[in-house]
Amino acid sequence: MLNLMHLTGAALAALAFAATGPARAAETAYPARAPLEQYRMASADEIALARSAAPASVSRDAEILTLGDHGYTVAVKGKNDFVCLVFRAWSSGFDDPGFWNPKQRAPICLNAAAARSVLKSDLRRAEWALAGVSKADMLERTKAAVAAHEFGPPEVGAMSYMMSRRGYLNDRDGHWHPHLMFYLPRTADAEWGANLPGGAVMSGGDTPEPVTTFFVPVPHWSDGTSEPMHM
Repeated sequence: MLNLMHLTGAALAALAFAATGPARAAETAYPARAPLEQYRMASADEIALARSAAPASVSRDAEILTLGDHGYTVAVKGKNDFVCLVFRAWSSGFDDPGFWNPKQRAPICLNAAAARSVLKSDLRRAEWALAGVSKADMLERTKAAVAAHEFGPPEVGAMSYMMSRRGYLNDRDGHWHPHLMFYLPRTADAEWGANLPGGAVMSGGDTPEPVTTFFVPVPHWSDGTSEPMHM
């Protein structure tokens, strides 16, 4: 289903990590990329972790990508147009102190609209990181790709699942909360009532890509266990 060379989009986990708000300031700084083996996983473990991003009814027939020597590759062909993978820390915001945190693992399952229109920048960042490109150069390359319309706005209906209790989004909050993510062209928070006291919707982080991501926490992890909804 997924053509890795013809996607457009934004850095998804940048917004998921940013959703913790002030917690980001407390995160340990990682000033440089760790040795590459610290970001790798055994293939079977990575496939299982990727599938844990969504309920089995979604993820069992999804296409699974795993991190290889030069970027993400298809490990399992899909049947339902969803794509699941495990983001590493370089998908976080460029100002995030955990940008190179080798412990970060963010399982995510994207629907077809998101896979076609939001994922390309994350796949490209992985290629750059594995090739030794610096964070500063990644940012400049991202801005250039946006200017050249290589990374564009999301398609209508783009969304993803991040419901794995086995994920690790940052050093303070671990797996945070199970949540859904909805991707729109740049949109004011007020249009979704986001980030208001007592509200159920959040948005997070500015990115160079023309995308606004809204987060909606849900009460259960993908394995069906419950999660208290105090935010």
